[in-house]
Amino acid sequence: MTAYDELMAFQRDTEALGQVAGRLGWDQETMMPRGAAAQRSEEMAAMEGVLHARRIDPRMADWLAKIDDAALGPVEQAQMREIRRSYARTVKVPAALAAEIARVTSRAQGQWAEARSNDDVAAFVPVLKDVLRLKREEGQALAAGGNVYDAMLDDYEPGITADDLETMFTAMRPRLVALRAAVLDRPAPAGLTGTFDEPKQMQLTRKLAKAFGYDMATGRVDKAVHPFSSGSGQDVRITTRTSETDPFNCFYSTIHEVGHACYEQNIAPDFLLTPLGRGVSMGVHESQSRIYENQLGRSRAFCGFLFEQMQAQFGDFGVADADALYGAVNRVSNGYIRTEADEVQYNLHIMLRFDLERALISGDLGAGDLEAAWNDRFKADFGYEVDRASNGCLQDVHWSVGLFGYFPTYSLGNVYAGCLYQALRAAVPDLETQLAQGDLGPATGWLAQNVQCHGGRHLPREVIEQASGIAPSEGPLLDYLDGKFGALYEL
Repeated sequence: MTAYDELMAFQRDTEALGQVAGRLGWDQETMMPRGAAAQRSEEMAAMEGVLHARRIDPRMADWLAKIDDAALGPVEQAQMREIRRSYARTVKVPAALAAEIARVTSRAQGQWAEARSNDDVAAFVPVLKDVLRLKREEGQALAAGGNVYDAMLDDYEPGITADDLETMFTAMRPRLVALRAAVLDRPAPAGLTGTFDEPKQMQLTRKLAKAFGYDMATGRVDKAVHPFSSGSGQDVRITTRTSETDPFNCFYSTIHEVGHACYEQNIAPDFLLTPLGRGVSMGVHESQSRIYENQLGRSRAFCGFLFEQMQAQFGDFGVADADALYGAVNRVSNGYIRTEADEVQYNLHIMLRFDLERALISGDLGAGDLEAAWNDRFKADFGYEVDRASNGCLQDVHWSVGLFGYFPTYSLGNVYAGCLYQALRAAVPDLETQLAQGDLGPATGWLAQNVQCHGGRHLPREVIEQASGIAPSEGPLLDYLDGKFGALYEL
């Protein structure tokens, strides 16, 4: 065997163990008994210790030194790019620190969920301090004297910096704020009223998942406090949540997570259990979940299909027709929760988190001061007070599990989705007709062929530029939002 063959065989086992670790996380969110939390944190720490040891195994350095990347083919070169990048980052982080982060964040996840259910920020602050301390230490190791927050961003969106994001948000904010003000000044479409049987919601949400291309033979749909997607290749699992009075929460959380899941399911089989066998970045990942959820799932055409499905499932549910459902689905209104935010306001929620988490990482904002800072910023941005902690700084799971640098990728995904949707409409001219019939195949097939199948082969911006034919920018997204909501609200 060549050095490359030996490295890839070793890497395959490492990737497989990483999938096992991910399954432990999925179980913790869905089925694990509450009393198992302490033991699970030790299991997660032990698994991270094994993975870290493999990622810095002395043989890795030998193999990397022996392999001449220039002598390899394009796919093999891409594999080496990802392996070298991962190795360079991992060797900077002490094994004990990696294991301790896994242990503490596993414990913090449960403590966050309990604090959230009780609206008790004080109960969460001590463990958030622990998570922050450990993540700062990790970030400093990765940055090696550079910008700590940029080093954290690189975990989720290689090559992007806080300055890049600041420039993007500065360009987006004025048009978003102006659109929000104009829309909120107009009469809002009626929302849903009444109650919707939760088992029936789950029946319909599984049907929607399949319509969007989710392969249930290699996936499943479960419930969790915070919807997420987990796994890759032949075992990709999603979760959703239900609310008796808001079935859209269930349906669109599912469609969103199906976007993530289909990305993983549609990666070229040859990349299975290799560094290229997963989404290239969280920004590109979010482009898939957001285009599935918004440009496709919240379109007027698809709402016609959804109206028929909801009538079949719930009978007369108080909405007159497909146009009324389209208005309800895209209703812009005041609200606290990021995951429930309309397209107009969603990115403003991300900008808030981006600024606060940078302050947390730099030390300019302490964990004990987070709630007050959040509430002040929310009032300044949205014009009304946060009513309780579960609608404020406790609403998201991300900081409890140490995902600092993750939030901005949601908006980056929206920007990427805007570029992709522009190209998709040109490539599939009868898109509206197909969506109205519930036929998502041409749209999701185009995304699978142009984005998803490549996995990690290309760099993030390259994937979007090759698929959309333009350099990624916020312009197509903002034009789409202005056009859609301008028409809906007769601006």
